[in-house]
Amino acid sequence: MTVLNRVAPAGALIIAALAATVFALPVFAPPAFAQPAPTAEAVREWPKVQLDRPWIYRGSDIPPDPEWQFGELSNGIRYAVRFNEVPQDQLSIRVRVDAGSLNETDSERGFAHLIEHLTFRESKYLKPGETIPRWQELGATFGSDTNAETTPTHTVYKLDVPDMNPTKLEETFKLLSGMVAAPTLSEAGVRAEVPIVLAEMREVGGAGKRVGDATRETYFAGMRLADRSPIGTVATLEGATQASVRAFHKRWYRPDNTVISVAGDADPAVMIQMLEKHFGSWKVQGKAEPSPDYGDPVAGPNAQQAAGALAPVDRLNVLVEPDLPTNISYVVMRPWEKVADTIVYNQGRLTDQLAMAIVNRRLEGRARAGGSYLAAQVGQDSVSRSAEMTFVSIRPLDGDWRAALDDVRAVIADALATPPSEAEIAREFSEFENAFSIGVETQAVQQASDLSNNIVEAVDIRETVAAPDTVLTVLHGLKGKVTPDVIQKRTRELFTGSVLRGILNVPKASDGDVAAFRAAMLAPVEADGSARVEEKQIAFADLPSLGTPGTVVSAEPSGILEIDTLTLSNGVKALVWASDAEPGRVSVRVRFGNGYGAFKAGDAPYIELGEFALMGAGIGPLTQNDLDQLATGRKLGLDFGIEDSTFVFGAETRAADLADQLYLFAAKLATPRWDESPLQRTKAAMASGYDSFGTNPQGVFERDLDYLLRGKDPRFGTSTPAMLAKADMAGFRRVWEPILASGPIQVEIFGDFDRAEGIAALNRTFGALPPREAAPLQPDLSKIPAPSDKPVVLTHRGDANQAAAVIGWPTSAGRDRIQISRQLSILTEVFNNRLFDAMRERLGASYAPNVGSRWPLDRRSGGMILAHAQLQPKDVPAFYEEARKIAAALVAAPPTAEELTRVTEPLRQMISRASSGNGFWLRELAGSARDPQRLKDVRTILNDYSDTTPEAMQILAKAFLDNSRAFEIAVVPEGMEGTVAR
Repeated sequence: MTVLNRVAPAGALIIAALAATVFALPVFAPPAFAQPAPTAEAVREWPKVQLDRPWIYRGSDIPPDPEWQFGELSNGIRYAVRFNEVPQDQLSIRVRVDAGSLNETDSERGFAHLIEHLTFRESKYLKPGETIPRWQELGATFGSDTNAETTPTHTVYKLDVPDMNPTKLEETFKLLSGMVAAPTLSEAGVRAEVPIVLAEMREVGGAGKRVGDATRETYFAGMRLADRSPIGTVATLEGATQASVRAFHKRWYRPDNTVISVAGDADPAVMIQMLEKHFGSWKVQGKAEPSPDYGDPVAGPNAQQAAGALAPVDRLNVLVEPDLPTNISYVVMRPWEKVADTIVYNQGRLTDQLAMAIVNRRLEGRARAGGSYLAAQVGQDSVSRSAEMTFVSIRPLDGDWRAALDDVRAVIADALATPPSEAEIAREFSEFENAFSIGVETQAVQQASDLSNNIVEAVDIRETVAAPDTVLTVLHGLKGKVTPDVIQKRTRELFTGSVLRGILNVPKASDGDVAAFRAAMLAPVEADGSARVEEKQIAFADLPSLGTPGTVVSAEPSGILEIDTLTLSNGVKALVWASDAEPGRVSVRVRFGNGYGAFKAGDAPYIELGEFALMGAGIGPLTQNDLDQLATGRKLGLDFGIEDSTFVFGAETRAADLADQLYLFAAKLATPRWDESPLQRTKAAMASGYDSFGTNPQGVFERDLDYLLRGKDPRFGTSTPAMLAKADMAGFRRVWEPILASGPIQVEIFGDFDRAEGIAALNRTFGALPPREAAPLQPDLSKIPAPSDKPVVLTHRGDANQAAAVIGWPTSAGRDRIQISRQLSILTEVFNNRLFDAMRERLGASYAPNVGSRWPLDRRSGGMILAHAQLQPKDVPAFYEEARKIAAALVAAPPTAEELTRVTEPLRQMISRASSGNGFWLRELAGSARDPQRLKDVRTILNDYSDTTPEAMQILAKAFLDNSRAFEIAVVPEGMEGTVAR
């Protein structure tokens, strides 16, 4: 069942922020197989038996999901359709072709992905240059509503069309059928598209790609996947011709190799009718080509078996990347086998997930307690129908990879040698039960796009789809069966395999070599049970009261939906909306203080550290581990963010947990804790990752762009290792303690909860806090960059063919001019389309150039239009020239009505769809409890974003696209600063 691949209960309330620091900085390179993609679990072919069952369930005893209707066209296309009205009037279509990079011959490497591109260039019903504009006219935003992906095992075309009606329904299926079954694939198209694919290849290059490629080549040595990155190679792409590309398409793009899933707000019978009408005429051409042999992981002649090991240590690799932190990844590999997706099989997989969750909690506990690594985790997957794999990833502390590897191996060895406790199993089982129960509670608001994707993923991994209640039933069937001995047995099986392969990334060659890595992997390991998590009995009922509950002294209707503005007796404001629009979901936001306006110039790096370490520092008597224990089996969160004018706590919860969620947030403000460990761990993660920003242009922009765009405001700089080294808990507390004590406080609760109970909980928690005064604003240190026709030039240490450029035009700011800001978004989208056509379609210089508008609503200045592109250093001057030319053209003449339709229709549909969910109103009405003007602003949002004229756009262009006020920033390789001159 595909849901098991997506649900991974973390069991940790506040790991998220630190995990983002440790694993999501551009420094940690987990196994990356060319592109983000669904990976394959064990596979089986769909047997031609059990013809009374839907095709996806044949060979399985999983109960079919009754919401789906499955069928097969006479030409072999398999389909799945279902009614879904989330969001209303949208149709989500996925066309999956069972052909990816693993289907390519050596001379065809990259062809599957190239055809994905060419399909959008020209096809049966769409001439060159018509595809993207036509979908935009139908209301689909390019990139989000209209997209595709190529992985080693498939190519998927994804389309979400809003505001569906019979005419658009017909047009949608017609156009899509022509794209997939009959793309033109002309020589001119190939020659035009190859440079764009090469630009995409260049943008994903650098140190991260080298690590990803080396990892794939090491893990899958001797197997087809080792050299089958979907992006291909320069040589094979430049050698592509009309004939060779058409040959690949003819071989693999066949109706009997295609699955179509459709979910949306339409009659399933009509969906089937459209499939039959527009895809039924696609004819089979010749005999189907058998899939190539992907190979198996086989130990080489130099593989060595350590004493007591469950897999021989085979191929190891050491990669030297000076700007990346030390990292260890290794895998235990087993041959991929076809399986039947049965209830018993899925219960076995769930048992594996429980076993790994226990190990991961122990690993995290060791890291928190001051272990030799910042983070470590184990996982299991079947990658691209090539191998069944158990992964271990380790981020050492201070670069001492041997100590980190020893510590992690010792924790794993303990799990292999000794069964877990009943309490550990019960805790993780509770987490899974909670996650699956939430799926049942919220199934009524599953997005049509997610449902369509589920079918695609199920077909890719050759499994079934299951209704949320079926998944929960399968889990409940394990009760009483997952004993400590069973968990230990499954843990041992997870670490048993044909081979163990690994890769070590180090900054310097002297830090380690293959011999040292092999010796460490073969060294005897002593099981260490000290990381086993001790269970503590903690309950919210035992926690101290926050004080005398407050009362609601005023409740005023907002005039929007049934949203009320409350004022509590202590001055706390609240915005409350009890709505069943999204069953089972409740969103909570707490706004307090002045955001970036609370900081002084000298407060860096504590600003950045606070984003990741503040919530982990604990609450009152509760440590980070206590908070995790308290959250077991619950839906609670402790997210934290900083905005221009406010700080924000955030969580997605549910009615049963709302009162406790409010308690946590109120207690964090009332009785913060200041544990040292989360701060030190965050410092280490940020310091070790700093150099990695310099490995590519985008990393440099991530590090420096906001700082430069705000006139070198120190509050927005990225902390250097030297700055971090000086930071301590005394300084951290000096900055953050008064902030947590500051006002005013605004609470926002939107979702499916009992209004009376929610208000009572609000009174017991936030109503019990002492009154707070508004904190004084610090001076605004930001300013707009000075205009110049000579760019500020930054450098990176990555590939010589990588550069990035930004050009900006100052605009304005302020909530009192919000209509102008929204209209300006229309203008920037027109600009974006023109720049896309110029830099990608005509010049092939950049894969995804983009233009956007920044308009601070809570400041009086700082707005700007920004155009950005990644390209080769030699193309930076051309980018600036083209961007300035487009700006001048928009000043000189208004855009056409057709251009505006391409922009306003997707914007109109995006807002219409978004407004059906709680998140839209939560975002747009944020802070309106204290600023009622925001309630008025939301009433005009649809018209502001979709109702305009060419003349109005020209007026805005004249006001804001003055090239004499523009500024430029570029990032080029070290030593190539002169390439941006023009």
